[in-house]
Amino acid sequence: MTKKTDFLTQIAANQFTVGIIGLGYVGLPLALSFALKGIEVVGFDTVEDKVAKVNAAENFIGDVHDSDLIKVVELGVLKATSDFSILDMCQAIFICVPTPLDVFKKPDMSFIEGACIHIGKHMKPGTFVCLESTTYPTTTEDFMLPILEKESGLKEGADFWIAFSPERVDPGNKEFNTQNTPKILGALSEEGREIGEAIYSKAIDKVHCVSSPRVAEMVKILENTYRLVNISLINELALLSGKMDIDIWEVVDAAATKPYGFQAFYPGPGIGGHCIPLDPFYLEHIAKKFGFDLSMINAAGHINNMMAHRMTIKITSALNRHKKAINGSNILFLGVAYKPNIADERESPALKIMDEVANKGGIVSFCDPQIPVVKTEQGNEFQRKAYSKELLNSMDCIVISTNHNEYTADFIQENSALVVDLRNLIRESSEKVYKL
Repeated sequence: MTKKTDFLTQIAANQFTVGIIGLGYVGLPLALSFALKGIEVVGFDTVEDKVAKVNAAENFIGDVHDSDLIKVVELGVLKATSDFSILDMCQAIFICVPTPLDVFKKPDMSFIEGACIHIGKHMKPGTFVCLESTTYPTTTEDFMLPILEKESGLKEGADFWIAFSPERVDPGNKEFNTQNTPKILGALSEEGREIGEAIYSKAIDKVHCVSSPRVAEMVKILENTYRLVNISLINELALLSGKMDIDIWEVVDAAATKPYGFQAFYPGPGIGGHCIPLDPFYLEHIAKKFGFDLSMINAAGHINNMMAHRMTIKITSALNRHKKAINGSNILFLGVAYKPNIADERESPALKIMDEVANKGGIVSFCDPQIPVVKTEQGNEFQRKAYSKELLNSMDCIVISTNHNEYTADFIQENSALVVDLRNLIRESSEKVYKL
């Protein structure tokens, strides 16, 4: 039998081992999806604390059910290690590592590079390798492939197969998870596509194959650029509407009654999370190599980057109308997560606004039901305060920065002297309620 036929037979019988490099928001749920189907999974991570927690069945990802993790660890189908030499026992390897941007918005490829070096040194012939980390188009072919072939001495298509499948994780989403969210797959060869589809179909309900890795890479960028552009558009219109005494929320709700040609996006203090604020700028990086200027992405990014400053001005103006200066005022932020009802403050606009307010002399504190402590980009560290009417009453200004379910409009209004609502939790403006 050929390598492909032999591998497909093993896949059909669940007689293969999956390796997941990176046990974070993407990697651990993916590992669990395979393990729950009875497929042996080895998770790899350089952070020993994550490794120890997985092996002890201690959950640290909000979208993972404790009972599921306990089940697969006790059955022995999921284990974690920092020993990358064990990659030689894995027939399918998925890379789920961070791909941050540096201060100049250039992609940091060191995590992908490190993973590829480990894989190349230890993988055996007949291995399927797939990148899930968000990146720029051509990464799989032009960046990953040379490293894998150099380190392993093997040839793609003849000895192993390579593909890209973008992660589609939406933290806190109760309807869609790793298993029931359709999977995009782009392989470098037809054999790789067939093998990758067979593997993913073991854990994912629907797999949609595209013609190449670079198409799959562009899919991810399109999904999040679409949201960046539209959210930035509505945020800009919200700022203008505020100057014109127009309720932008009423405008969007009215426009949403149109049954075609319009999708509602709602304004906020900025865009957070690991995807939307970052992903479009991976495309900007590669576009420069082709002499192409992404003017719309640049404009959308500029609007988003300015939102924290615009929100600080709004807080300052609200205090001024109450004859108070931002310097020396006690300002409480309700919610530091980047969206409601999750424990994730990555790229949260609240943190950027808190830095700006603190720089202007504001005495900053925060409440969040899921996040006990935060550290901002500027190195400010804040400890959570207990949410109570006494705390609200003691503040000069309350900023609703994340509309967690725990926060209710009536309670906040009844116990606050001044509220700046950046999330439309309080429907109507008043003398003491200032809206975005």
